[in-house]
Amino acid sequence: MKRVSEQVHTAGRIRDLGETVQFSWPGVYFEGRFRGTCLGVVLDCAAADYDVQVDGTTVATLVTPGDTTHWINGLRDGEHTVRVVKRNDTPGETSTFGGFVAAPGGAVLSKPAPRDRQIEFIGDSITVGYGNMSGTCDCNPEQVKRHTNSDMSHGALTARQLDADYQINDFSGLGMVRNVAGIMPHVTYRTYYDRALLNVEGDVWQNPGAWRPHVVVVNLGSNDFTDLTPNEPWTPDSLAAAYRTAYGEFLRTLRTRYGAGSTLVAVGFDRNAEHVRQVVEARNDAGDSGVRYWFLDQSGLDFLGCDGHTSAHDDRVIADRLAPFLRSLPTGW
Repeated sequence: MKRVSEQVHTAGRIRDLGETVQFSWPGVYFEGRFRGTCLGVVLDCAAADYDVQVDGTTVATLVTPGDTTHWINGLRDGEHTVRVVKRNDTPGETSTFGGFVAAPGGAVLSKPAPRDRQIEFIGDSITVGYGNMSGTCDCNPEQVKRHTNSDMSHGALTARQLDADYQINDFSGLGMVRNVAGIMPHVTYRTYYDRALLNVEGDVWQNPGAWRPHVVVVNLGSNDFTDLTPNEPWTPDSLAAAYRTAYGEFLRTLRTRYGAGSTLVAVGFDRNAEHVRQVVEARNDAGDSGVRYWFLDQSGLDFLGCDGHTSAHDDRVIADRLAPFLRSLPTGW
């Protein structure tokens, strides 16, 4: 059997085990090519949901499929493209993909070429696409899972507008120095950023060398600035100061990791906007002109995703605003 990496193109963070790959982050996608009327998709995941797309059309949504080979039947005989994408965020679980299997008489073909452009999205539930397909704010935990679709998040939509490969490295509920409502005070988003497998403590993603994003979009802070609870050690001023310091350090970490060729876009959103603007100004003053500020304008958004998050409508609006901004950057796009 071929290695999965020989069959598929992916830009996501994976652990390559040869005949299978493991992954945790939302929105990870696998793209391939095949010939025939039928194709098997090999998955082992009891936590997340997946869309299977053939020739650009979704032909199946697999809800917590388990350990299975899911067959796509009844296709016209000929060559096809196939894409499998993880819809939701399941940070407590590790998912496994075993590649594609051709039916008798068919064949898995050489994998698609990577795209010339790369964007990395770093954020929380807003960037995940938390409950974006629900159409209502009132969701129970099960409905949140079913109605979250990272493939329709504003990041994924923006990347498609720009014909870019992308990573959605987002973790709902976490912040730069503080998490929503003060939960899990001993970890933050930065605890997990380096990992491929989120539930494996100390895991470090091994970049194969092909991931060199031209643009990194950071949107962290919505959770940091949720209302303080009585038992937390923060004051509004100490929280803001710690947030700005940590944000500046995180941008320096990204600059070291990806070099001068990457433009870092820091997103101002809701209560964090002024603090993010100050961080960007400080980085520019320190000589890093490749850090840019982008304000996420809430006008025209309905926030009809689960629990008041952005909806699928909102994700389209945001993407239609973010894509032109990214085109305007000095990347040659």
